[in-house]
Amino acid sequence: MASVDVQVKQGRIETEADEVLVLHHYEGEAGLHDEAATVDRALKGLLRDLLKSGEFEGKNGQTVLVHTHGKIPAKRVLLVGLGRKKDAKLDTVRQAMGTVAKRVRQAGARSFTTPLHGRAIAGTTGLLLAQAMVEGAILGGYQFTAYRSDQAKDAKSLTRIRFIAAGASEAAQIREGSRRGLAGAEAAMFVRDLCNHPSNVMTPSCIAAEAKRIGKERGVTVKVLEQRAVEKLGMGAFLGVARGSHEPPKFIILEYRGPAGRASGNGRGSRPIVLVGKTITFDTGGISLKPSENMEQMKADMTGGAEVLATIRAISRLKLPLHVIGLLPATENMPGGRAIKPGDILMTLSGKTVEVQNTDAEGRLILADGLAYATRLKPKAIIDIATLTGACVVALGQFAIGLFGNEESLKRRIQQAGLTAGERTWEMPLWEEYFEQLRSDVADMRNIGGRGGGMITAALFLSKFVGDCPWVHLDIASTDWSERERAYVSKGPTGIGTRLLLQYLMNEAAR
Repeated sequence: MASVDVQVKQGRIETEADEVLVLHHYEGEAGLHDEAATVDRALKGLLRDLLKSGEFEGKNGQTVLVHTHGKIPAKRVLLVGLGRKKDAKLDTVRQAMGTVAKRVRQAGARSFTTPLHGRAIAGTTGLLLAQAMVEGAILGGYQFTAYRSDQAKDAKSLTRIRFIAAGASEAAQIREGSRRGLAGAEAAMFVRDLCNHPSNVMTPSCIAAEAKRIGKERGVTVKVLEQRAVEKLGMGAFLGVARGSHEPPKFIILEYRGPAGRASGNGRGSRPIVLVGKTITFDTGGISLKPSENMEQMKADMTGGAEVLATIRAISRLKLPLHVIGLLPATENMPGGRAIKPGDILMTLSGKTVEVQNTDAEGRLILADGLAYATRLKPKAIIDIATLTGACVVALGQFAIGLFGNEESLKRRIQQAGLTAGERTWEMPLWEEYFEQLRSDVADMRNIGGRGGGMITAALFLSKFVGDCPWVHLDIASTDWSERERAYVSKGPTGIGTRLLLQYLMNEAAR
């Protein structure tokens, strides 16, 4: 999707010439307010008539499009509902704008003009509202047509959003919010694109090439460790998973040092925030082969790594004053002749040994070495993100990311970032009693703990490789893929988790 031009100006919305004017209304409100009332007067009560007739009620996500017939310079007016005012929140605005983007495209338009929506929502600011609006509109218009040869390849996409600000102060907030919203939306779309590409294209080598392109961004350096270097380090768990594939594994390291600032701490010797992303470019399950049904979705088992890539690129473009390192252990999990087998024992980078009882529990193996490597960087925090367990889907469905961690302040800051981004997390217990399920008769631990508490035992396994470092684990297996299209969430790979990471880092930069 081409980049969207976001413009901000002060003026009177009823005088703006555009393909579509977008206005909002709350359900249950008798009259129109703010900009909608002003436009309605210019239209001689046309919008008010829609309310009186019941054709438009303002329900959450409801839309109605009317032609202006030359009464104002804009060709059309699109009303979108925000539901009841008392129930509206920041993500309500984001969802509304995702719906708007789809409706604008259906009308054959490629641009719209809008005021700031949701000013009455408690706890919001003009900056956050503008950020959410830009994210919702751009993500709602997402399309992946790289492999289409029909007319869908040429489907119209949004090219411009113009905000009309109520004053200079609001205009300044909208500009900054739009800048952040563009960064977040572009990052999430980048992840969707990477995960939509098939695994015969998006190999570990292709991921490494994408990382090297990101290495050209300001403040970013990239290092790719090839198999021999990984062997020399002693990453036996990561290499064990890679053994079954003909595609060579890559251990990818991206380092970002932002400009000096109040939150920088990014000089030489500073302690970084380290992001570790599971990057399995295709997961067959290995010798413990998965069922064939829906296996094609396993091309997106590298979502965690893609999100780390996108986050590093976004913070560089935002010029955040931070020191951040991204780690991507990238490989396939295949049932080749050299593949690891149930019963095999692997020596991890940390020195701990793992008995493999199920080769389809491979994500925790590559992350074990990734996390152990992260501890060597003396980080102030480690965050790993992974499509780790089917048990997460069973426990949380598709609307929450599983969260675990060993440090309360870090967990709270991640949770708050998720609420702001509309990518909510739910904390699960990390109690030592569950480790009994991971005890092995022949090694330090085994890589599965049975059916009960599968998401918890997987996280507890990872916890054994972070030492005393503040750490949070995000299990996105419940949210990374959607079976249907929603307001600003695409069918297929969703990119959920990307904006959470970015929001967390933006918040850290502002501390």
